[in-house]
Parts: sequence; C-alpha cells; structure tokens
Amino acid sequence: MLCEKCHKKEATTHIKRVINGQASEVYLCADCAAKAGFGSMHSPFSLGLNDLLGSVFGEVQPQAIQAGGDEVRCTGCGATFQDLVSTGRAGCAKCYDTFYDQLLPSLQRIHGKTRHAGKLPASAGVEAKQRRHLDELRKALSLAIEKQEFEKAASLRDEIKGLEGELNQ
Repeated sequence: MLCEKCHKKEATTHIKRVINGQASEVYLCADCAAKAGFGSMHSPFSLGLNDLLGSVFGEVQPQAIQAGGDEVRCTGCGATFQDLVSTGRAGCAKCYDTFYDQLLPSLQRIHGKTRHAGKLPASAGVEAKQRRHLDELRKALSLAIEKQEFEKAASLRDEIKGLEGELNQ
C-alpha cells in the first residue's frame, strides 16, 4: 500500500485515531510519518505502555504524595497513583475512591462525563426507562426516610405510587 500523503513510497506506519467516536485511519511512509510527528514509531513494540498512556493520566499530581513523603496507597490493593499511570489500569474498585481527585480530570477528558449512566441503551422503551426512574425514586425515598426528611419522603411516595399505577395499566 502506498503512503496516503505523498503517494510515492510504501506505507510503513498505520495510524488510527478515534475522536468523539469517529475513527479515522491513515497509512504513511516513514518520511511522512516523521514529518507528522510519528518518527519514533518505527516498530509497534518500540513504545512502552507508560509512553502510550502518559498523556491520558499525565504526571503524578502533587496531591498523591503525603506530607511525610510516603505515597498514598489504595486500601484495597495497595496500588499507588504512579502504578495506575504506568499500567493504565486501576488495581481495584477502591482505587477510584482513593485517587478520585487525580483521576477526575482524565475521566472527564476521556469519557466526556464523570458519572456512570448505566447500561440502559438509548433505544430502550419507555417502560424500561420508567422502571429505572422508579428504582431511582425508591432509593431516594429510602434516603429521605433515613435523613428524616418526611415531607420529601411523602412527595416521593406519591410520585412512586403514580408511576407504579402507570406501569400496571
């Protein structure tokens, strides 16, 4: 395959980018790849995982170091933030709580949001969405009762009864 830029030399570099869900692929010769800033990528094995993920997580933030000089470690798996940066993976679910402040900007940049929206697809029917909303209302009701916010709890109870009536019809 010829280079897509100069159309003269054989393409030796394949670059695939995904930006906002849109994938694009480019095949370049070594010279055009170097001009585009991909000159050090002669072999797919020449870069370490840390090099590839460095721009995702950035450098270790100062908040990850405690005053005593000891690195903050996850209580679940013992990983440090630097471990997350070098492997590109959280060691366990508690890592997200432990390193929340350091991970938040990266998660926002990668996913566009920082709150999990769940597994309900956009194409799900109205009834599925109503059932999800009903579950959320029940959780809110329990929380309101626990906090002794009885007026809010009564309002949520009425809303739940109305939604249940719609679903049972």
